Parts: sequence; structure tokens; C-alpha cells
Amino acid sequence: MSLYYVQKLLYQLNRDPDVWWRYDNDFNALIETYDLTEEEIAAIRKPDLGFLYVLGVNGQLLVHYAGLKGIAWPEYIESLRDGLKTYGPVREGVYAETGYEGVENHTAAILARRELGREER
Repeated sequence: MSLYYVQKLLYQLNRDPDVWWRYDNDFNALIETYDLTEEEIAAIRKPDLGFLYVLGVNGQLLVHYAGLKGIAWPEYIESLRDGLKTYGPVREGVYAETGYEGVENHTAAILARRELGREER
């Protein structure tokens, strides 16, 4: 997998109007300049935000990409949840390193730590 190149492309899409133009008008030529797998290319083209998230794409890059594609915040969050359900846990990147298991599990862990802190007082 080429997480670096997926993130590099999304970063450049978010900041460079020429890259965005090429994405819309000459996708195949643009993609050839990045070392991507076929499934990464398909996820970027669709866009499959849930799969990109599971691949390990940083949320800051992904949320801006979602905005460029006209995907509103509630649909963005839902697509990440769907990605975890469909493709399993995050495979690489910062979310895999920290053991992130999705919004519900993360929220439950925070609430459990707060409750534990109250009990210790």
C-alpha cells in the first residue's frame, strides 16, 4: 500500500488548483504521477471516504477532500463509520498506531475514564 502517495495526492488536491483541474479533466494522467494501487485509485475516484480512512488517510486531509467533493459533515462522519464496519479496523497511519477503533468506542473510552476519575475522588 502507498499511504504516503494517497495522502500526498489529497494534500495537493486540497491546495493546488492545477491538481484539482487535472483531477476533474485528466484523472488518468494525474494518477500516473503517484505510486498508487488499483484499489487506492478506485477509492479516490469514487470517492470511498470510508475505505480511504481505513487505509489510514489522516482525517485532516480526508475532511478537506470530502468538502471538495461536496460531502457534508454528517455524511462524512457516517462514511467513516461505514468504512470501519465494511473494511475493518484502520490498517496504517496514526489511527492504527494509537489503536483508534471508531467514534463510538473512542467516546465510550473517554466516558469510562471520566467515570473512573470520579470514583477515585
